[in-house]
Order: sequence, then structure tokens, then C-alpha cells
Amino acid sequence: MTPPDVAAIASPDILSGDFGHEAPFPARRVQRGPLAIARKYGKILRASLVERMAYRGDFLFGTILRFLPMITTILLWKAVYQGSGKDSMAGFKYDEMIAYLLLVNISRMFSSMPNLAGGIARDIREGTLKRYLVQPIDMIGYLISYRIAHKLAYIVTSAIPYALLFFVCRGYFTHLPDAPTFAAFLLSLILAFLVGFYFETCVGMVGFWFLEVTSLLYIVMTLNFFISGQMFPLDLLPEPWSSLLKFLPFQYMAYFPAVVFLGKAQGADLAWGLAAEAAWAVGFMFLARFLYRLGLRRYGAYGG
Repeated sequence: MTPPDVAAIASPDILSGDFGHEAPFPARRVQRGPLAIARKYGKILRASLVERMAYRGDFLFGTILRFLPMITTILLWKAVYQGSGKDSMAGFKYDEMIAYLLLVNISRMFSSMPNLAGGIARDIREGTLKRYLVQPIDMIGYLISYRIAHKLAYIVTSAIPYALLFFVCRGYFTHLPDAPTFAAFLLSLILAFLVGFYFETCVGMVGFWFLEVTSLLYIVMTLNFFISGQMFPLDLLPEPWSSLLKFLPFQYMAYFPAVVFLGKAQGADLAWGLAAEAAWAVGFMFLARFLYRLGLRRYGAYGG
């Protein structure tokens, strides 16, 4: 969803309100301030939510299809544990491993941003980015409002399939987290959304300096799939790779929320993990703003 093109640009007389003796229409006062900005992007969120909910059938069908690989995953890890002859691998028992892989789907539900980086790069390349420049709409503010609407629509439409999946697989969850741990889990998911959004926004800004970024985006997203812990817990990797990947921000998109739910991050480790996740989110936010302003200096608005 992109903002509509401006039909006409107001002349200087209209902008200044100088109409001679009589104004053709009453002057309208432009509202400014935090509340006006919140209302503006709130309307964008509502409009985006209505648009996304129009395709709730597609969401539902796509969610069901995503569950099919879990059958193969469960059988694969069962064979791995039986073949190794071990009850535990890197601190994960078989039940905990399956529970982790199920929880990673929840983490990625919040942190994944399909087509965000590619869409930004395409707007830059085709010149359609100018729509954000001639209207009183900030591109990053618009995109995060749109993504929040996308996530809300996805969560609502996929709630029943996910609830059914976790009910069927409830035997793999040997214990449920207490209230503080569950609150930390929810906080980690919200921060995972921010980390994922601003990281992909930063990647999309590369389009200001490179004409074609498709190959770069493919490499980045493939690496992210692996080093975020989506395939398996990062604890299974030997040192120093395990500690190195846990230092990077990618673990917060999949690995960290899952281990929080399983109770493997507690006390000081949990507090430091949430603080680091918040720091990475803020860091990527400022980096995205910096790259956007820097890129606009060389933007030519060709095409579109």
C-alpha cells in the first residue's frame, strides 16, 4: 500500500493565503503537534488494517501451509536424537527442541518483514519515493504504521490455526512460564518487531547507492534465516560461533524470544538480553533515519 499521488501542487499564492480581496475558499488551519501526527498515522494504520483484512482468507490458507514442514521437522529431530543416543543436546531435550522450533514461528511472526527492504529499494529505483516527499507523510512512519496493521491482521487471522497447532503439540511443552516470564516474552516479541522492521529498513536504504540490490537482499535474508536461530538453537554451534552470533542483533528475531518462553534466559541474563534487544532496536532506528536523510541528498526522483 502506498500513499496516492498528489493531483496538483498548490501555487505559492495558495500556500501563502494571498488571494487578493477575496479568498476562493475558507482558509483551513493546518494542525501540528504530537497529537496531530498520532491521528494522521492512526488513520493510516486503520486504512492499512482494512486493506489487509480483505485478504484474510489468503492469510489463513498461507498459515496452514506453513505448518506442514513442522511434521518433517519433528520427524527429523526425533531421528537425530535417537541416532545420537543422547537425551539432551546443548541443554535442549527432545521435547524442548520441538517446543523451541514451534516458538520460533511466533518469533518470526513478529520480526519477519516480507518485501519491506525490496519495496523501499524499488521505490528509490523507480522514482516513486517522491510521493513521500511531496506529501506531509514521513516514509518510515508510514511504513511502520502499515506493518503494524499487517501484523495485527496476520495475528487475528492465524490465531485459530496456531492455537490448534499448539494444542496438538502441547505434550512438547513440559512447563509453562510464570507471569513475569510470560510478560518478558511478550516484551521480547514487541522488540523483535522493532528490530526486524528497522533492520530491513536499513537494508532497503542501500537502494540509494546501488541500482540493483536483489542479489544483496537475497544473501542478507538467507544469512538472517540461519544466524537468527530459526533453523536450530544457536547453542548447538561450537564456540566461539555460538557466543558471536548471540552478540549480534539477529538472535532477537527468532532465538531470544523462544528461549525466554522456555525459561532458559532468567534473572540477569534475561534483563541484559531485553536491554540489549531494546538497544539494537533504537540503534537501527537512528541508523535508518540517518541513511534516509543521507540518501535523499543523492536522490534524483527519476522514473515514476
